[in-house]
Amino acid sequence: MSRGPQRARPARVRAHWVVLLAVLIAVGVALTVQGYIHHLAGIGDDSVPAEGSAGTVPDAVSHGGPVVDARGGTVRTVAPPDRTLALTFDDGPDPEWTPQILDVLEKHHVHATFFVVGSAAIDYPEIVKRIVADGDEIGVHTLTHADLGSAPAWRQQLEVQGDQQVIAGITGHAATLLRPPYSSENDAVRDGTWAAMRAAANQGYLTVLTTKDSEDWQRPGVATIVKNLSPTGPRGQVLLMHDGGGDRDQSVAALDASLTAFANQGFKVTTAGEAVGITSMRDATAAEQLSGAAFVWGIRLSDWVVTGISWALLASGVVTFIRAVLVIGFAARHRRAARRAQAAGRGRRRITTPIRPEITEPVTVIVPAYNESAGIEAAVRSIVASNHPVEIIVVDDGSTDGTADLVEALGLPGVRVVRKHNGGKPSALNAGLELASHELVVMVDGDTVFEPDTVRALIQPFADPRVGAVSGNTKVANRGGILGAWQHIEYVVGFNLDRRLFDVAECMPTVPGAIGAFRRDALFWVGGVSDDTLAEDTDLTMALCRDGWRVVYQDDARAWTEAPATLGALWKQRYRWCYGTLQAMWKHRGAVFQGGQAGKLGRRGLGYLLVLQVLLPLFAPVVDIFAIYGLIFLDPVRIGALWLVFLAVQLLMAGYAFRLDKESLRPLWTLPLQQFVYRQLMYLVVIQSVVTALAGVHLRWHRMERYGSLRVPPAAQGQA
Repeated sequence: MSRGPQRARPARVRAHWVVLLAVLIAVGVALTVQGYIHHLAGIGDDSVPAEGSAGTVPDAVSHGGPVVDARGGTVRTVAPPDRTLALTFDDGPDPEWTPQILDVLEKHHVHATFFVVGSAAIDYPEIVKRIVADGDEIGVHTLTHADLGSAPAWRQQLEVQGDQQVIAGITGHAATLLRPPYSSENDAVRDGTWAAMRAAANQGYLTVLTTKDSEDWQRPGVATIVKNLSPTGPRGQVLLMHDGGGDRDQSVAALDASLTAFANQGFKVTTAGEAVGITSMRDATAAEQLSGAAFVWGIRLSDWVVTGISWALLASGVVTFIRAVLVIGFAARHRRAARRAQAAGRGRRRITTPIRPEITEPVTVIVPAYNESAGIEAAVRSIVASNHPVEIIVVDDGSTDGTADLVEALGLPGVRVVRKHNGGKPSALNAGLELASHELVVMVDGDTVFEPDTVRALIQPFADPRVGAVSGNTKVANRGGILGAWQHIEYVVGFNLDRRLFDVAECMPTVPGAIGAFRRDALFWVGGVSDDTLAEDTDLTMALCRDGWRVVYQDDARAWTEAPATLGALWKQRYRWCYGTLQAMWKHRGAVFQGGQAGKLGRRGLGYLLVLQVLLPLFAPVVDIFAIYGLIFLDPVRIGALWLVFLAVQLLMAGYAFRLDKESLRPLWTLPLQQFVYRQLMYLVVIQSVVTALAGVHLRWHRMERYGSLRVPPAAQGQA
């Protein structure tokens, strides 16, 4: 393979990797926040006391009043005065039940304290604002309803201060009352909860426990809830009810009945702060409001990001599944067409092609070569061994390793060597075209060998006068090792299944440089091989399609080529391929608006390439981040099952592709591993190529290292 003219090395583009890393970190943070807020904890049974010892809990707390003040290291407790009931609600706000409870409170002209969960408050900020507007009191019930008694110190801080920031961001007020989730009466406080209460006290919080638990979370019936709330004497109480965390219709009914009963009994019902004579809410400072608003909007943004990613993942999953169905369906159709054509005794042609005589005319084979001494002998000898008459033109494009001398020394019949100054692969191919003696031209890279029947099989579709070019079946020769196996799988599954689909859909975007046949007149008509892009084969194929020619795929015309043996070499090769393909897509974007073969290329071929080979790989890093998120915050079994389903689809598709190409299934054991290295390399190549293209940086030619692993296949050789 020749290289392009030497150009000044462009400045390396590095900023996009920083941008990519920043985007992935931002997505990771959004997923972490969303997972923490919505999946790490949740509103549940708020009346289950924490288990454990109470050895460090002071007696003043265990047997004192329900409002505990541990600020300054001194423990003080207080209870509401006689005939005063502090009415409190936990676990809200809830979009259905909290407004109904507020309506009941308004009906009876009383106020209550609502210990809100920050995650729920973010979802329903208007309800929180109404609580304050109605004159009710708000307290902290943590950000996600986490058990503070069993949480580490960092999480205790996050849960309490996070909820405070939510309250400040939504209402403009700061709360001083705290109720730990899963707390109840004083004697139920355990060491872990007490440690959390002391830590909160150091931040200025008073802890409000309870003396009367309605147990409405158990839904025991309205009468039972009313009974549980009823005081047995004049002593003041802190009443616990719930406005969130489940169905609270019994709570609403019981509240209405209880408030009527309390009024009849002469009890004053009020907030916890008023009941003990403190101001429990203050105006938040400007800094607190700004910080709180940023915190709230940050969490909302993370929710939107995750929602968007979820929909995009669903769309990508649907597209991937549709692609699998399409390629298998079209490959099966392509196979049936080839079999029917073969059964008709006229070789493998599409069934839409009329039966025509076998093509027997001689063919010119052009081999562009730049420093191909490692494999040129095997390549030329394999073509000479063809069972079809060929003229071979080896165009040495300024090699410095004696490539031309080596070919001349072979002394093979029908082989002509042309020497020229280095001008790039397109110029070498055009030079060969000018010297070609025959109408049908085969182009082959200098690192590729043919089977004896390759040329004959490759040119048979030209019996159809509508066909202007034919793509052959490229096989990986050096498929040993895991990297070779991965590329072998990609060639068989990714490339050749797609080419069958493109053939049937009449939108072939690429005839590979390793093996392609063309009508010489068609090439001259489109101006020969262009050097506008680094993917001259794709550019040329698209130009032929836009000129009205059919481009087809001949799966039994096999060529064996060397694949990169290192990740670095693979990166360079695929970077050039991808960048060149993007260039060709942009150059031929006008095909989208054309009719005939050009329109089929534009709307089918370019659309397929854009979605499957550009957009999906660009989204792939987010998929990987989301998979980690799912394993941590969602059901790992379900995530693992989805991954296995995805892998099973890939294995089925790969198995079918290998069967079509008569390949051994043994390399498919490496397919699961391909998801953890090879896939990431491929999508990073796409990202690098897209950013390079958008930045307007001209990519120089990357020549692949040759390994000398090619051998001339014997006449009887089939598939390896």
